[in-house]
Formats: sequence, structure tokens, C-alpha cells
Amino acid sequence: MSDIQNKNIQIEDDEEDEWDARIRRTGCHKENEALLICKFDTKDWRKCTKELKAFKDCMDNYMNHNRN
Repeated sequence: MSDIQNKNIQIEDDEEDEWDARIRRTGCHKENEALLICKFDTKDWRKCTKELKAFKDCMDNYMNHNRN
């Protein structure tokens, strides 16, 4: 692979994906990350109710403050 192709791959890997960008704009990225880490660690969403509630509350707050 050429140096140019390697640089293009590196740039693409460093870019934030659309999902993460949307979550970050809500201000709930920390809560989302905690939820994802819990799911990864426990392999069971049912064990992440505290993290899920925190994320849901954050998103509800965001939605309530951004209604037109």
C-alpha cells in the first residue's frame, strides 16, 4: 500500500462517526459512553439500568430544551 493510501486510511479512522457526533451534540456523550461500557463489561443490558436511566434522562432533558 502506498504512503498516500495509508494516510487516507488513518484520516478516516480518526474521523468521528455520525452516531458519535450526534450524541456529542446532545451533551449526553458521557452518559452514552458509560452505558456502552457497562454493556460491554456485563454483556447484559439488564445489568445497566442505572446507566440507561442516566442516558435517557439526559436525552429527555436535551429534547425538552430543544423543542420548537
